[in-house]
Amino acid sequence: MKQCNNFIAFIVLSVIFILPESLHGQEKLKDYQRAEKFIHFNVEDQVYNLRVNPQWIENDSRFWFKKEKEKGHEYLMVNAEKNRIGPLFNHRKLAQSLSAKLNKNVSADSLPLEQLKFEKKKERIRFQTDANEWLWNMKAQQIKKASEPSYGKKESVSPDSSFVAFIKDHNLYVKSLKTNDTTQLTTDGKTRYDYAVADSWYSIKDETTDKDNYNPKIWVKWSPDSKKLITHKLDRREVGKLYLYQSLPDTGMKAKVYSYERPLPGEEAKKYEYYIFDVEKKEKTRVDIPPFASFLSNVGPEWTENGEKIYLARFNRGYKSIDLFYIDPKTGQTKTIVQDSSDTMVEYQMINCEVINNGEKVLWTSERDGWNHIYLYDGNGKLINQVTEGEFVVRDIRYIDEKTGAVWFVAGGKESGRDPYYRHLYKAKLDGSEMKLLTTEHADHDISVGENGKYFVDTYSRVDLKPHSVLRRMDDGKIIREIQQANVDKLESMGYKPPKMFKVKARDGKTNIYGVLYLPSDFDPDKKYPVIDASYSGPQAVYTPKTYTDAIFDSRLPLAELGFAVMTVDGMGTAMRSKAFHNVSYKNLGDIGAPDHIGAIRQLKERYDYLDTNNVGIYGHSAGGYDAAHALLIRPDFYKVGVSSAGNHDQRMAKAWWPEQYMGMPGDHYAEQSNLNLAGNLEGKLLLVHGDMDNNVNPACTFRFAAELVKHNKDFDLLIIPNKNHGGLYDNPYFIRKRWDYFVRHLMDKEPPKEYNIEQ
Repeated sequence: MKQCNNFIAFIVLSVIFILPESLHGQEKLKDYQRAEKFIHFNVEDQVYNLRVNPQWIENDSRFWFKKEKEKGHEYLMVNAEKNRIGPLFNHRKLAQSLSAKLNKNVSADSLPLEQLKFEKKKERIRFQTDANEWLWNMKAQQIKKASEPSYGKKESVSPDSSFVAFIKDHNLYVKSLKTNDTTQLTTDGKTRYDYAVADSWYSIKDETTDKDNYNPKIWVKWSPDSKKLITHKLDRREVGKLYLYQSLPDTGMKAKVYSYERPLPGEEAKKYEYYIFDVEKKEKTRVDIPPFASFLSNVGPEWTENGEKIYLARFNRGYKSIDLFYIDPKTGQTKTIVQDSSDTMVEYQMINCEVINNGEKVLWTSERDGWNHIYLYDGNGKLINQVTEGEFVVRDIRYIDEKTGAVWFVAGGKESGRDPYYRHLYKAKLDGSEMKLLTTEHADHDISVGENGKYFVDTYSRVDLKPHSVLRRMDDGKIIREIQQANVDKLESMGYKPPKMFKVKARDGKTNIYGVLYLPSDFDPDKKYPVIDASYSGPQAVYTPKTYTDAIFDSRLPLAELGFAVMTVDGMGTAMRSKAFHNVSYKNLGDIGAPDHIGAIRQLKERYDYLDTNNVGIYGHSAGGYDAAHALLIRPDFYKVGVSSAGNHDQRMAKAWWPEQYMGMPGDHYAEQSNLNLAGNLEGKLLLVHGDMDNNVNPACTFRFAAELVKHNKDFDLLIIPNKNHGGLYDNPYFIRKRWDYFVRHLMDKEPPKEYNIEQ
């Protein structure tokens, strides 16, 4: 009997010890179920009409767009001049005609139209469905299969539709569409030294075959009169390759090896050599610019409207300078118009160039005075005047009226008291006078300017303001009509609450930096919430969401629903602020904005007592994956748990253009900031994740970092997802769940539901 009692006691004690872990899993089950609803691919079904994507009609005040409905969609035409909106075509009639042709029912509310094009001159639409191309005559309301050819990405039709250019056996050909005669323009093209082949960073080759399956798209630019074209000869002969090992091929039991052409920093790159062809005379003229790395091309080549000049901008290796050239199409001779340089870097995405009156003048943007602004030059390269000036950032030039001498541009940071990252549209004279704000709403404005420059579509939003799409006048910004509002009723009925926007001080104690804080929808201010830093400190990016759409389609939202406070902030060194702000990251990617991120979390703790800053984690993807691991290596006193996916852990293994832009040419600083060389510092919990078919950040980056951690006898976790490329992890339910589990288990110290199945 005593033995029986002892056995019962053992069972009871075992249950007591096991029960808490089981209860923890059950305790978090409801959080997982709620979080699942807020994953981006499930949120998609709860919202619609988040923006208007206007398809402007050439030299017209009309545009069409696809409008979503609760069930299905419709195609609408907007006539800005007459302030009218209505169906682009008779949906019911087209559905009936298409049903008859396809011998199956087609709903008027869900027309399966792919690659739809409105052909103004013939008042018809061209579209693809059921593997065929169709034409719908809107007046006669008749449908037929398209018999006339529709040229794809492998051909280029001249502006007057008299010629089509194409590539064959590495050489360039043109065919007359009037006589069907074909002319071979080049004869010296060869494998990996082709004419007119579009450059691609991501084309991969199956090494089990001998076929060179490089991107087959054609790249040519026709002159306005269709008599000439400019293209390049792409030299890939000296470029090294990176490799991918596919353990789980589609068929068979043998693994496959793939390769792709990818120069690393400082290595030999693919190069452009430019040529001009006179199609009628069959003459070839080489452009007088030495071959240069393909990733250094920034503006053009583009023809002026009269076809008398071609303009082209090219960075120099290391991104410390850029040159704008005019090219004479007759001789190939070049003339330097603008030169820009910096002691640090010239940021590629801040360069805007617009040629006025066939090259008589040029608008050029530069950060030379400390902020990105517009400068006006004459056609000989003489500076006329600075068009914009002040402590704000010009983001883009959108339209120029050559007759009135006015320019429309997008900028951020000019309006006091507003988030400096919000985009607004402005108008100014080319002499810098009469600057006027055209989008007055306190929000971010997504702008699409009409073909004739009289109207624009503006979708404005904030993280706490659903998108509104309106039609406005270019002259004064006056709203003509509302086109649509986003429908987010279902999402809000699920309990969605937008993140908190915040402003704190940067590391210098003076500069404002901006971020958001996500909290669970069942937030209780009396509870404590571990903090997760969602990081991406890539200097080319603004990672903090600024619009309602960006806020809801994000991994931060469901992660917060598990019971975390998830923070994002753009620290010093990131994009779209002053040149000095940006320069913090130059040759200093290892900074990862950590002083600003940590400072922001501590300042937020002073405002919100519910933040548990003793339990702080971090995660990120790509450059953010580097951040997440790096944070644990350089600040183990602050960051306890990290999830690093597709991390570029050593810039010496990255694609050449990115580190050369922000780290300069290779030197000791590359090694000093490598996660590989800091692996011995790891103290916290780290999960490394990579897709085995990632041809952006090669999996070797993670494998080599893992090898260093092993060498230093460090505990860490490694997850390889088969057959996923760089973006493939974003939608992968298993990875999403494993990231959740890792933070719940190690940062919250609770047991997640076992093998929770996320459904799409």
